[in-house]
Amino acid sequence: MLTGKRILIATLGSLGDLHPYLAIAKELKRRGHRPLIATLDRYRETVEGEGVEFAVMRPLESQFGSTQEVVRQIIHPRKGPQYLIRRMVMPFVRESYEDLSRAADGADLLVSHPMTVTLPLVAEKRGLPWVSTVLSPMSFFSAHDPPVIPAAPWLHHLRWFGISPYRWVLGLAKAVSASWERPLHELRAEIGLLPAKKLAMFEGQFSPRLNLALFSSLFAEPQPDWPANTEICGFARYDGRPTPAVSDELKTYFEAGEPPIVFTLGSSVSMDPGDFFVKAREAAMRLGRRAILITGSLPSDDSDMPEHLKVFQYLPYSQIFPNASVIVHPGGIGTMAQALAAGRPMLVTPVAFDQPDNARRAKRLGVARVVPFQKVTSKNLVKRIVEILTDRKCHEQAAEVEERLRVENGARRASDLLEKI
Repeated sequence: MLTGKRILIATLGSLGDLHPYLAIAKELKRRGHRPLIATLDRYRETVEGEGVEFAVMRPLESQFGSTQEVVRQIIHPRKGPQYLIRRMVMPFVRESYEDLSRAADGADLLVSHPMTVTLPLVAEKRGLPWVSTVLSPMSFFSAHDPPVIPAAPWLHHLRWFGISPYRWVLGLAKAVSASWERPLHELRAEIGLLPAKKLAMFEGQFSPRLNLALFSSLFAEPQPDWPANTEICGFARYDGRPTPAVSDELKTYFEAGEPPIVFTLGSSVSMDPGDFFVKAREAAMRLGRRAILITGSLPSDDSDMPEHLKVFQYLPYSQIFPNASVIVHPGGIGTMAQALAAGRPMLVTPVAFDQPDNARRAKRLGVARVVPFQKVTSKNLVKRIVEILTDRKCHEQAAEVEERLRVENGARRASDLLEKI
């Protein structure tokens, strides 16, 4: 086995965008390699806490002001992608290039997340091998397996007319967003690279050498228009550890009664939850069911919370989800991976980005019902949860998916492929 290789992994986004790469980094370290994760400053403690080297990649969170307002802008179904790319990624390409170029000193291999648009430039400038990754099928924008686009979910129905209409839609999206990448093109010229032939947010994000699809083949099968040299690895799962006190509390709670409903909004939507958890509490009370609410931020006053309802700021999903009766979540790929692996049925409440498409795929597997986040009320939460609880087929399908995922190990498979490079 190859040993001691320096592997720079760059990622940008929420915990769902960090955890898969931390899982891979831990596996690479276990094999004797020296992984380094470059990402947002707020994740230093998480990364270094797992014994993995860390490097800051700008922009810094302090440059954007209120986290809640930023999240509100990002998760807007129509304007979110434009805000993310034009306000949070492209204005900082010089800073991120400098940070990644410095982090790449002594590196043998570079690994990119779809939003780390300057890492391919570092690879090209230095002549280093580069491997790209995607976390969810939506990143491929396949005309043969078109994703649900939050801004226009009805477009997915055009697939019934063949692949040509969706190709036209994709071409229009490229034309509209091409100008967003101007700062990246200017940077290429400044550092002496030839003009790019592909858009960084589309085909340009994929390495010609190897592209790792970090999701299960249950979620999507290879399509004719996927990039060459794509390998499906399976989900690379990691979600941290609870404190011993929380573990004891949960153990006591699980042993005291029926499996609870688990409500969560993942790591990004939870920063701007609106009144979702109020509705979740009302639904649990109307159902007369035990429930756990993972809020992302503890309420200021939970003294009147009934004993059968528990509220936590953060819990590792791998410890909680297998003990649930139903999992209610927005459908981000990290949360989705943990829910599928838990073998429990789910109610998906998608908001933005890949969430509506992930929700569709979970529904297609027979393990989920779907209610768009904007349409969530306590009444329809109750209705859909009752449907799930009484649907034996849904429970059987969830258990079957769990069984099939048990043999997959995305971090191990990705590490095998990286070692070949």
